Parts: sequence; C-alpha cells; structure tokens
Amino acid sequence: MGRNVLVSSLQNASFSIVFQIICRCITFAINAFIVRNVGREVLGITNVRLLLLESTLLFLSKEAIIRSALSSRHNKQCSWAQLVNQLWITVPVCFTLAIPCLYIWLNWLSPVDAIYREQYRFGCFAIAFSCIIEMTAEAPIFVGQVFCFVKLKVILDTGHIFIRSFIFILIVLLNKDVTIYAFGIAQITSACTIIVGNYAFYYFYIPRLLQYRKELKRLDDKYVLRERYGQHYENMDDFPFVSIKQMLPGVLPNSNSMFNSDLQTLVLSFAKQGILKQVLTEGEKYVMSVSPVLTFSEQATYDVVNNMGSLAARFIFRPIEDSSYFYFTQTIARDTTLAEQKRELVLEASDVLAYVMKTVTSIGLLAFVFAQSYSGTVLLLYGGSDFVEGGLPEQLLRWHSLAIVLLAPNGITEGYMFATNTSKQIDTYNYYMAFFSVTFLLLSYQLTNWFGPVGFILANCCNMSFRISYSVFYINKHFRSVGMMPLRKSLPGPMYLSVLIVCGIVCKISEAYFSERSILCHLLVGALCTGLSVGTWSFENRELLRTGLARYRSRKQSLTPTETPGN
Repeated sequence: MGRNVLVSSLQNASFSIVFQIICRCITFAINAFIVRNVGREVLGITNVRLLLLESTLLFLSKEAIIRSALSSRHNKQCSWAQLVNQLWITVPVCFTLAIPCLYIWLNWLSPVDAIYREQYRFGCFAIAFSCIIEMTAEAPIFVGQVFCFVKLKVILDTGHIFIRSFIFILIVLLNKDVTIYAFGIAQITSACTIIVGNYAFYYFYIPRLLQYRKELKRLDDKYVLRERYGQHYENMDDFPFVSIKQMLPGVLPNSNSMFNSDLQTLVLSFAKQGILKQVLTEGEKYVMSVSPVLTFSEQATYDVVNNMGSLAARFIFRPIEDSSYFYFTQTIARDTTLAEQKRELVLEASDVLAYVMKTVTSIGLLAFVFAQSYSGTVLLLYGGSDFVEGGLPEQLLRWHSLAIVLLAPNGITEGYMFATNTSKQIDTYNYYMAFFSVTFLLLSYQLTNWFGPVGFILANCCNMSFRISYSVFYINKHFRSVGMMPLRKSLPGPMYLSVLIVCGIVCKISEAYFSERSILCHLLVGALCTGLSVGTWSFENRELLRTGLARYRSRKQSLTPTETPGN
C-alpha cells in the first residue's frame, strides 16, 4: 500500500477545518435566526436536549467500533470481511440503545412546556430513527477513511449540512410554530443524504477501478492511465471490494470466523472508555437535563456561548485531533515497544507530536487573551443587546476561554495515548476515567450551586487538568525507552508569550475606551494585535514552519507512480 498516511492526515485536517468553518457558520446563522425570531426556549430544546440524544446514540453506537477497527489495520489476522461485519454491528447496537434512551428522554428528564410537548416527542423519535439508519453507512465511510478518500468525506459532510439546513430553514420560514418538527425532519433527511452519497460513490467507483486494473495489466503504464482515470485508482491493489454488495455483512468472502476475537476485545475496552468519555464530554448537558438547574431559555444561552467559545475546538482542534489520531494509529504499532519499531517512524511521530502540541497550545493562549476584551463585543453583534443584557453571556464566554487553553493539549495528548495504548492499558485507563467522570459530575453539581452556569466551565477545567496530567505521564514514559522527550519542545516561546501579554493589555485599554464609542475601532485594534501575535509566533517558529513545509513538499514530490495517495 503506497498511500502516504502523513500527507493524507494533513489533507484531512485542512479539509476538515474548512468543513468545520462552513458548518459552524451555518449553525451560527440558524441559531441567531431562532434566538431573534422564534425564541430561546425552542433553541434550548433542539440544541441541548435533542442534540444530546443524537450525540449519545451516535457516540455510544459507533465510537468504540470505529476506533478499534482503525487500530486493527495493523493486525494482519483481521480480515476485511471481519471488519465489515463488525462495522454493521453498529446498527443493532444503535437500535438497542435507542429504546432506553427514548424512554428516558420522554419520561425522566425535566419536562418541556405543554405547547411544545407533541413536537418534542416527534423530535425524539426522529433523532433516534435518523441515528439508526445513519449507522448503515458506517462501512463505506470507514473504507473511505482507510483508503484516504479525504475529499469524498468533506464533500459529503458539507452536502448533508447544506441539505439539512435548507430543509430546516424552508419549513421554519413557512411556519415558525413547527420549528421542532422541522428540526426532526431535517435530521432524517440529512441521514438519508449520508447513506445515499456514500454508497453511490462506490457504486460508480468500483466498476471503474476494476476496469483500471484490467487496462493496467494490458498497458503496464500508470502514466497513461493516470491521464485517463486520474490518480484516484492508483495504489489500490489492496482494495478488497469488487461489488458494492460486499460492503454488506456476510457477503465479502471470508475464510476466517465471522468476527475477530482481538478486535472484539479492543471494542469492549474502547466501549467502557467511550461511556465515560461521553459523560465527560457532554456532562454539563446531562446535568442540565436531569436536574432543572437552568430553564430551557438559560440552557439556550449557555449553549450559544459554549458553541461560540468552542469555535477553536470545532474549527481547528477537533480536525487536528482526528487527523493526528489517524496518523499515530497508522505510524506507531499498538502492541510493540517503540524501541522495536523503525527509528525513523518513531522520530517522525515524536516531531509531529511536539509540533502539533506547540501549535494548538499557542492557539489556545491566543484565544484566552483576546476573549478577555472581545467577548462582550462578539456576543453583542451576534445576539443583540437583549441577549447580552445582564452580563451572564459575556462572563460565560470569558471563562470558557480558559477551558480552550486546556482543551488544546488535552485532545492531542489523549489522541496519542489512545492510538498507542494496548488493550490492557486502555482497561487500566478506564478506571481513571471512571474516577474523572464521577469527580466531574460532582464538581458540576456543586460548583453550579456556588457559581451558577460558570460552575460547568470550572468543573470542565478541573476534569481536563486531570486527564492532561495522566496523558503527559504516559507519553513521557512511552518515549523514555528511546531517549526522546517530545513534550519538552511543545511549549510556546518567550517572545510569543511576551507579545501576547502586551497585546492583552492594549486590548483591555481599547475595550475601556472604545467599547462605548466605536465598536469598529475596538475591532480594528484587536485585528492589529492578532496580526502582531501571529506574526511573532511565525517568526519565532520559522524553522518549524520551514521544516514542516519542506517535509510536506518533499513527500509530495517523492510520490512516484507507485506512491500516489488514493484520495
């Protein structure tokens, strides 16, 4: 297999960032429309309660299976037929989970107002149905990820977001009283788009791949075929499917058992971890839903601010985290010590870890500094004066910027740890995750009673601090056997930190002087300070940028006809 994993990971990260930007812009526009025209209570029901149901079902149904399947690509005894069978387990798993979840969402959680009760009931069933049918597309989605069809993923993800948004807005414009009905219908439609799009691609791709293979045997000249077919068919000798039907369970020829025992063990380990991670990720929403700490209107305010504060995570950190995890799973073997693996691959992985950590940490600090001066301005422009009245949204966004500083290194360090842990190590970490989960929920409840909605953010900061400490300890221990300490090179430089402090002071002065006089001048000062900060970081890390750019170019140039990625 000649596909270049590092190049594919970089492409995946860049395309994913673009997709996240498009997705967030659409979501923000829809949320602003609902806040200004429909009401915050409806936004609280859809964006907190219903999306929490979707997140719970999707994460618990497929996260463990997808992660274990990616890691099992190193296991030569795990066949593609076993992987496909395993991926299809997500469908009955999602169906089974949907039954108790629907009962809980409809009967146990804090009730909605009578005017929205029927719409809410329909929304819950619509979300559950869309999640179940979406699981039927996991096999082709996984194949696309393994064989580096990066652009396919981005195009389909962007397409289903646009279709979902178009249908939702169209229905709401026709009748604002059926907003929750519109939300459920849009979710089902987007799930169908994902299914049709993925299977349609392989319906046309596989016959052309088979034709390409026949002509390659006849001509034995990839350059000629590249002009005729493009690069998407090169280095696909290990592509196991000759028909779209083989992506269904039990169809692909298999001389082994239906399921792989090692894969099953890994799935169970990740499943235990997944439940705990879901509690940690969505803990504040579970607390809000189970206990009426906040009204739906207040939940909507918290959700808007939380989403705005998570821009860096959604735009940059999450795509980088996913691509880094994929890169590490394909570069570092899970069940072999670093000393026994290829030195050049270990060194490359060490450099990638250090460089990515330095980059995301610098971005987190940048967000924290400028959030102290621009939270109120951004929220005022987004939701209007009524939305920021009282000062709670501005206070929440400022505190949330502290969580971004911790969120940046947490995703990367955990990603490396999960990509290289053995099943035994994952089981051990599950015990720590259980402790983190219980601590987080207790802190959320207590700190919320003391500090209000800010308590959710403080609890999350404590939780991430615990997880970062554990991951850092593991990484240092893991690399010690080969004499490397990549995390020592991951801290931002003193020049960048000094400029950040100065810019933070300048922006606070600008806020005090310009916020009541001219928002435009205040934004201009922030833009200049941001440019100065980014320029300083680029200057201080110019060798890092040159090395990364040179390595990327050399890898692209070194892709001979037998090494072209299959995207």
